Amino acid sequence: MGAEALSTAELFAILLRTGSKNENVIDMSHRLIAEYGLDKLFECSLKELQKIKGIGPAKAMQILTMHEILKRIGLSQNPVNKITCAGDVFKYCSLKLKGMNKEHFMILHLNAKNHILKDEIVSIGTLTSAITHPREIFKSAIKESAYAVILVHNHPSGDPTPSEEDKTLTEKFFEAGELLGIKVLDHVIVGKDIWWSFKEN
Repeated sequence: MGAEALSTAELFAILLRTGSKNENVIDMSHRLIAEYGLDKLFECSLKELQKIKGIGPAKAMQILTMHEILKRIGLSQNPVNKITCAGDVFKYCSLKLKGMNKEHFMILHLNAKNHILKDEIVSIGTLTSAITHPREIFKSAIKESAYAVILVHNHPSGDPTPSEEDKTLTEKFFEAGELLGIKVLDHVIVGKDIWWSFKEN
């Protein structure tokens, strides 16, 4: 019998290693999974995790580490090196942005053949707004000598439909790119299992 014979709570308990003064690690694992579910736990920030009964700084970091390892495994299993459509952008960015409870604005730097040179988070906004400015976008692109860029941000609500602010900012980004001679190929909004592409729409 190996790990496959263990329940999710038992596997989680092995990774947590210890319980608390009033609760053994198995009981703690069952409680956390029953109350929150692994998905919700992995969506929490370090500060939010520490507000949960029985989770201190060490256990909060263990949970975040588990989540980060899972994200990296997912990325390694679904490598995207060249962007050909908005679906490729979603595939590349969705795991990186999964579980973020604030809007994160990301830029993909591309070479002339649409291969990704680098990705970078340029701003973190609020639950409903990705606060950013064209100068932050293009400062990064100029520094990386990017031939073109693709702009990406997430909607924590899961609905990728663009807001009026998204539309206004996108127009500014495209105009700024033309002035600077850096192609803005698309602006993709990442939702839950779905995306919105300004180019395709």
